[in-house]
Amino acid sequence: MKVARRREAMLQAVLSGMTEVSELCEHFGMSEATVRRDLRALADERLILRTYGGAASVSTHAPEESLEQRRQSFQAEKDAIGHAAAAHVQAGDTIFLDSGTTTAALARALASAGRHDVRVVTNNLLVVQALAASNVPLTLIGGEVRESSMSTLGPIAQLALTRVTVDKAFLGADGVVPGRGLCEATADQAYLKECLMRQAASLYVLVTADKLNRDSQQHWAPIDKPWTLITDANASHAGLQPFRDLAGVTIEAIAVAASGAGMALSH
Repeated sequence: MKVARRREAMLQAVLSGMTEVSELCEHFGMSEATVRRDLRALADERLILRTYGGAASVSTHAPEESLEQRRQSFQAEKDAIGHAAAAHVQAGDTIFLDSGTTTAALARALASAGRHDVRVVTNNLLVVQALAASNVPLTLIGGEVRESSMSTLGPIAQLALTRVTVDKAFLGADGVVPGRGLCEATADQAYLKECLMRQAASLYVLVTADKLNRDSQQHWAPIDKPWTLITDANASHAGLQPFRDLAGVTIEAIAVAASGAGMALSH
């Protein structure tokens, strides 16, 4: 098979969901070196994205939702996720709350519980708003203010993160995809998450079910250590299966009551 035809066939295989190097080798009867070389060539043409151990299709990015849209969407689900995440915060912990409205829900849960026994570090001005009137010890890292997310970003924020370590980091995202990590609208957002993950002993990703396997933005923060996914997706939700197949991930599915309270269903 000529190289061009072979790579076209491989592109179609990746787009149809065949994303692992091992299965592509078996399907095409080719060596791992040849498959990797073809995947690299397709990635160089921006037809696919290379991932650890394989590849993934490139989706057309979607317009970023406004802050007001994110505040109004899935409020009960975010509150339930926030309460579930708060249960992981132990006395004496120093934790980081990432940008986003779901991590802001965690901040509200900590404030309402009167958690004066923890320290919160954040780049999220919504978290500051939730905690400023409480007695929860709070540190805001500096940087350029991104109005659409009400968070601080950029070189100053990145530098600040090199000066602190935290017991637990609670991260939000525009999307989370197995093997690729956290999806964000800008390179600054993605890179700050990457910096944060290096400084945290434990990682928790807080996302509503609509963000599972969602790759609507163009910038990525890979997750290179064990982490916990906390989501309102039902335990039988099809979108959870790819995460169950991923090593190092603990899944906590939250049942959302009418009141917005949550209860963990599975781990």
